[in-house]
Parts: sequence; structure tokens; C-alpha cells
Amino acid sequence: MSAGADARLSLHDRALAFAERVIPKPAAWAFAVRIWLAMTLALYAAFWLQLSSASSAAVCVAILAQPTRGQALSKALYRFLGTIVGAVVAIVLMALFAQDRVLLLVGFATWLGACVFTAHFLQDSRAYGAMLSGYTVAVIAIAHIDAPQSTFDAAVDRVAAITLGIVAITFINDALGSPSIWRTVRDTLGGAIAETKAFARETLTRGDPGSERAAALIRKIAAMRADASAIAGELDDGPDRAAGARSAIAALYVMAAAARHLAAAMARLPEPSPDVAEARRLCLRLCEPEDDPDEAVLRLSDLVTAALHAGQAPLDEILALQRALDFARAALFAQDGHRALALGGRPLRDVPLPTHRDVPEALRGAMRVVVAFGLSALLLIATGWPATSFALVQVAATCALSSTAPDPRVFAKGVLIGMPLAALCAGIVLFGALGGVQGFPLLAIAMAPVVFAACFLSLNPPTFGIGFILLVFFPVLLSPANPQSYDPQGFLTNAFLVIVAALILFFTVRTILPISTARHRVFALDSARRALVEALAGQGGDASTRTSLNSDRLLQFARWSSGSAAVRRASLDRAFDLARMESAAARAHAQLRGLTHDASLRAVAERARAAIEAVDAARMREAAQALLAAGAGAASETRLHLARAVSDLATAAHVIEGQGRFLRRLGLLA
Repeated sequence: MSAGADARLSLHDRALAFAERVIPKPAAWAFAVRIWLAMTLALYAAFWLQLSSASSAAVCVAILAQPTRGQALSKALYRFLGTIVGAVVAIVLMALFAQDRVLLLVGFATWLGACVFTAHFLQDSRAYGAMLSGYTVAVIAIAHIDAPQSTFDAAVDRVAAITLGIVAITFINDALGSPSIWRTVRDTLGGAIAETKAFARETLTRGDPGSERAAALIRKIAAMRADASAIAGELDDGPDRAAGARSAIAALYVMAAAARHLAAAMARLPEPSPDVAEARRLCLRLCEPEDDPDEAVLRLSDLVTAALHAGQAPLDEILALQRALDFARAALFAQDGHRALALGGRPLRDVPLPTHRDVPEALRGAMRVVVAFGLSALLLIATGWPATSFALVQVAATCALSSTAPDPRVFAKGVLIGMPLAALCAGIVLFGALGGVQGFPLLAIAMAPVVFAACFLSLNPPTFGIGFILLVFFPVLLSPANPQSYDPQGFLTNAFLVIVAALILFFTVRTILPISTARHRVFALDSARRALVEALAGQGGDASTRTSLNSDRLLQFARWSSGSAAVRRASLDRAFDLARMESAAARAHAQLRGLTHDASLRAVAERARAAIEAVDAARMREAAQALLAAGAGAASETRLHLARAVSDLATAAHVIEGQGRFLRRLGLLA
């Protein structure tokens, strides 16, 4: 083949690759069609019902635009609840402060800050619902600050429009067969289980891959939490399938950690005993796709009880056997959870997956919104700008929306680009495509290109913010009505004000109480220290809750780590060790509390608890040896409890010995 032919072939391949990236896939077209039809249906029904805020129904559809049915249903539920709460608060505030605008604005700003603060500690659609209940007060009360007598009617119209939007998008999603979220989670979870098993296999054969690899795996596992919560409302047995997904996700956290701890314990043994070697082989078998964890759990339980019965095994051998048993049990829960998700039925357990949030960060986020709204109100009122209430509503909405974004700066950048684009598209449709004509079919057709483009942009992660703002604020600025209003001055004023709101948000997130990367790390480290202090004192949640919280904290810490590769690696190692010590201390206290009911074990169990509270590695080892000796004559079930306590005491002692200098810097060691 000639060089010219090779060049033409290469050009053809590049053109095909470019077309694949640019041309939307059939699923994206189907998504855009559903959203456009739902917006059209919501607008038509709002016009037919003669709602005064018909455009709110279309905006509701835009906000609920989700690729899958479960996500849309979950967000719709909390949007409705948030709207109801916001409407009630708006009526109450207006009833209290209708005669005093300053107190009304102060009361609203306080409520908005409280809602944003609460949203920081929630996740998924619940966080959106909390945030929505804040700026809904602005839409109802602040927008009618000059006509307080119409607040109740505005609240009723708002609730009606939101309900209409929810019904429209739910009907269209069901009628056109919107993809189900549970199938997506099922496939993603299956891939995550396979990847976790591959990680464990590599750990047990080649050694610990390191904290950075572990953090990357946690990031992939944690990404499924939001979608798992959306499964509950999608099917009749959705709650059981969602519980299965949560159980499997929690189990994957444990599998990754247990594999690393097992490898570390084996590395400390001069020569692994036959029981430890067998435990390692059983765990490697569990890393195969079709292996049954039930037999492995039974055999590993026998190995643990036999080692306790002998009473002479080294602590690291007990630790290795117990971590192998933890791995097998987690593999069993992962398999059972995936089966419950895929086939239905009640899983073996239902565990929560709480997320970690730092209080100082939540306070700063709430104060940022309050300060931005207050400064905007002072500026607009002092300058006597017309349509001040409209501008304040947009400032409150955009600032509140940014509070639930993973990175407010990235979201603010998307708003800064999306707002002018939404204004431009609304102007072209209103004064170009429609051009003074009164007709619903023409309105629906004119809206289609903008809605389709916004949907395509929102499905692409780098342009999600731009697409979301375009999709939401295009109907806000277009303001469809019956009859349609064509007021160039009013339109330009509103367009200018939403762009001003975007500029306010852009500068707010960068100048008002900004949180640097170093400050994020300080917050995460301080919260880890407090959680460790609670665990050492025997306080806090159960093991599954702590595992989820620690995984989320480690994920955030890895996200905010900076510096050279060696510095990041060392910081992550310390963060993982703190999480390991916290979990070990909490589990040990839980086991030791149960052992105090046995008169023959009460004294040594109390001694072990005192050693944990004193953060004394030598006393922990002594107590672990005493518990190990006491296990020789104990019952089989008691020996399993003893093995967990011994392994956790040994784990905490290892962390104290390895991270003593760091623990002293944290004030945990004398």
C-alpha cells in the first residue's frame, strides 16, 4: 500500500473517531426526545389548567432530566417534598415579616443557609431536596415581596406546576421505556466485584499494591452509592434490590481492606503456618469468578477456632486467619448482594452507606451562600435596580445549586458559560423563531433544538454544568405563557440579571470563604482524629457504618492530596493507617463488651479495653496474649469472638508502633 493510501486511511480513521466523539449516540437521542416531549406535555397541561407559572412546569422537567427512570423518580420525590416544605416556610415568613422587608430578607437568608448546611450532610436526591426547600422560599416569597397578599396563591401555583412537571416526566419515561437504573448498577457492580477480586489476587500473590491503588479502587466502588439509592422507587421489590446493592458495596470495601491486612500479616510472619497457607489458598480461590464463599467461610471459621483452641499461635497468625475469614464473609455478602440486585429477593443484610462530611466545610458553604445573597441584596437595593426580586431569586437559586455540586468552582464556571448561552438561545427562539406568533405547535418545535443540544451537553461530564444551566434557564428566560409576551426590554433586563447572578456566583466561590486544598486536608485529618478518639473511647457506630465513613473520608483525602508522588503516597498511607486503627479499636470494644458477660473473661476483657483507651501498644499485646490463652477452654462461638478481639488488638498495636511519631503529632500519644 502506498504512502498516500496510508495517509488517506489514517485520515479516515481520525474522521471516524472524531465523529464517534461528536455525534450523539442513539441513547442520547432517546434521552433528548423524552425530555423534549415531557417539557412539551408539561407546558401544554399548564396552559390548559391556566397556571400563572406555566414555565415552572417546564423548568421542573428540565431539573428532573436524568438518563434513567430510577434517578428521575428519586429526584422527583425529594423535589416534591422540598417544594412543599419551602412553600410552607415561605407563607410563614411572609406572614411574620410582610411589613418589614429587611427582616424578611434576613429570615430568608437564615433559612437558606440552614438548608445548604443540612444538604452538605445528606447525599444524592436528599441533599437536593434540602437545598431546594431553601431557594423555593425565594421563588415564592422574595419574588412577591412587593405583593405579599399573593404569596399563598403563588405557593399553590408553584406546587401545582411542580406536580405537573413530575407527572409529565414520569409518564413520558414510562411510556417510552426509559432505561432502568437497576440494570446499570447490576452491570457496574458485577465489574466492581471482578475488579476487587483482581485487586485481592494481586495483593495476595505479589504484595500490597499500595494506598494509591486502594484509593482508586474505593473511588470506583463509591461511585455506585448514588445509583444504588435510586433503585428503591423503580420496582415493586426495589427496596430489597437497593439493599442488596448497598450490602455488596459495603462488602467490597471490606474485601479490599481485608486482602491488604492479610498480606501485611503474612509478611510479618517468619514462616506462614500450614493453616495460614491454607487460608491464603482459600482466599485466592474466592477471587475466581464462580467459587462458592459458603464453604470457605465454614473452613476458615474452623481454622480460627482451632488456632484459638491451641492457645499457642502467634498474634500475627491469628490476625492473618481472622482477616482471611473477614475476606470470605465479605465475598459472601458481595455475591449475595449482587444476586439480590439482579434477581430480586431479600439479601442477607441491609446496611446503610453513610457519607463523611466535614462540619467546617459545611459551615463555610452555608455562610458563603448567605453572604453572597446579602451582598447582592444590598447592592441591588442601593442602586435601585428594577426587577430586584427577580435578580435575588436567581442569585439564591444558583448559589444554592452550587452548594451540592462536587466542586463549586467547576459548577460556577459552567454557570458562567451556560447563562449567556441560555439567554442567547431564548432570545433567538422568542424573537426569531416565534417572532410574535401565538401558537403552541410552533413553540414546541422552536424549543426542540435548544432542548436537544442541552441534553447532549449534560450527558457529557466535562460539559454537564453548561448543559444543565442551558436546559434549566432556557425556559426561565423564554417564560412561555398563554398568550406569549414579546417585551424586548423585559427580556433583556432578565437576561442581564441572570448573567449578573452567574458573575456573582463565579466570584463568590473564589473570594468568599474559599477552601484551599491544604485546608481540605486539614479538615479531613481533624475529623479522622476526632473519629479515632471516639473509637478509642468505645464510642461511635458499628463496623459497617465506620467502614463506609472511613472509605468516604479516604476518598476525599485522596482527592485533596497534593505535592510530589512520594508525599502523596506517605499522606495516604497515614490516612489509611488511621482508618485501620479506628475500625480496629471500634470493633475490639464491641467484642470486648460482649466478652465481659463471661465471668471467666471479664477481667482480661476490661484490661484490654483499658489498654485501648490508654493507646498503649505493649498493654494491647499483653491483653491479646491473655485473651488468646483464655480461648483454649472456651466454647467454639466464644473463640470466634475472642479471635476478632485479638486480631483487632494486634492491628491497633501495629499501627501505633508504625505511626507513633504521627500519632504523637496528633496528640494521641504521650
